[in-house]
Amino acid sequence: MKIAVLGLGEAGSIYAAGFAATGATVTAYDPATPPLPTGVAAADGVAAAVRDADLVISLVTAAHAVAVAAESAPHLGPNAVYADLNAASPQLKTDVAAALGDHSDRCADVAVIGSVPQFGPKTALIASGPASEKVSEAFRSLGAEVDSIGGEPGDASRRKMLRTVFMKGLGAIISEAVDAGAAAGESAWVREQIAKALVGGESALDRLDKGTRKHALRRAHESQAAADLLASLGVAPVMTTATAGRHRSFHEADDLTALLDAFAEIPTAAIGDARERLGVIAPRVQSVWPGAHIAGRSFPVLCRPGDNKGIHQALEQVRPGDVLVVDGGGDPSRALIGELIAHRAINRGVRGMIIDGAVRDVEALQEAGFPVWAVGTSPAGPYKNGPCRVGEDTSVGGVAVHRGDIVVADGDGAIVVPLAEAHRTLTGARAVLNDEAARYQKILSERSG
Repeated sequence: MKIAVLGLGEAGSIYAAGFAATGATVTAYDPATPPLPTGVAAADGVAAAVRDADLVISLVTAAHAVAVAAESAPHLGPNAVYADLNAASPQLKTDVAAALGDHSDRCADVAVIGSVPQFGPKTALIASGPASEKVSEAFRSLGAEVDSIGGEPGDASRRKMLRTVFMKGLGAIISEAVDAGAAAGESAWVREQIAKALVGGESALDRLDKGTRKHALRRAHESQAAADLLASLGVAPVMTTATAGRHRSFHEADDLTALLDAFAEIPTAAIGDARERLGVIAPRVQSVWPGAHIAGRSFPVLCRPGDNKGIHQALEQVRPGDVLVVDGGGDPSRALIGELIAHRAINRGVRGMIIDGAVRDVEALQEAGFPVWAVGTSPAGPYKNGPCRVGEDTSVGGVAVHRGDIVVADGDGAIVVPLAEAHRTLTGARAVLNDEAARYQKILSERSG
């Protein structure tokens, strides 16, 4: 049996080695060229890997799953089956099958139920889709328990997403409790309490805690897909959305400074082009002094028009690197901030504010170098009675804002980039700038000619 493995991350390497150990001929391709497992041959591309394969296993991450399926399709043999093992939404699995074109009837959606690093190639699986039984037989040869449920691509992943609600939520709450115990100086006691409640005790605690931190970004995407599924079922995904946020926060802590520094070099116009003009805050919200430019992590605030109680509360909760993004109802009659609040914000490490409302003390804001975008100015001060919402999702200038989103603002206006799309957007914005630079040079050369 010839097997092609696309993607040699942790799971891909384990499955490639597992099939090689059974005597199968295993060929693998990964553009990052990681070390090959014993008995596995390297291919120089997707086409070379899948050609003549009886089973193709895709473990390229959800972001690349559809594109790799489309690239594989022209090179699949007449009897090959395609197994997508990427953790992804049911809809994405449907899209993978569609990308296979004429080979879609030989596709299986395979959901991994358990930890591959812990259980190896024997990790339990669920398989659905037209080729589910044939694919299940192959994985059973590794000693895996496979539940072949037939149905359509996406059915197995739907079950996995339902399991994710609990499993990733458990890991998120355990990691939060461990951090809280450490912050309170009660680490040993908190760990003891958690271990007592878990089958597997300390080892289960460490596996859930460390796995949550190690695989934060992938699990954030998976948890968000689970939240989307719950919403489609009419179940409010309150806890699952929080789980996704918890996982994102670990990834964010690893590279947030570098990410914000990179966005600080990119004009909002290029970011807007890269995001197909999505996330642009209404142009009524403009810089109140020339030359201001910020990139930071959003901290949303909802204020009653003309009332800044929420801003005062937010300044007790912000962290260095935050940008207050304030829904003030677009009211220009009363200033929500002025010089004193700006200096309090500076002391807290706040990078600036985006306010769908008015401000005052503009000269003082400029002198302090505190960037602010607003709908206008007014000498009239605010009320401080509320109501307000702090740190919760809101909408500013027609754009939904979540805590932790990336906010970039300059002389053209302000734009919000969801954290999950930040790296992709950054790459796209840089491509826009490179393209514009090339076209600019061409225009200049035509003029001189």
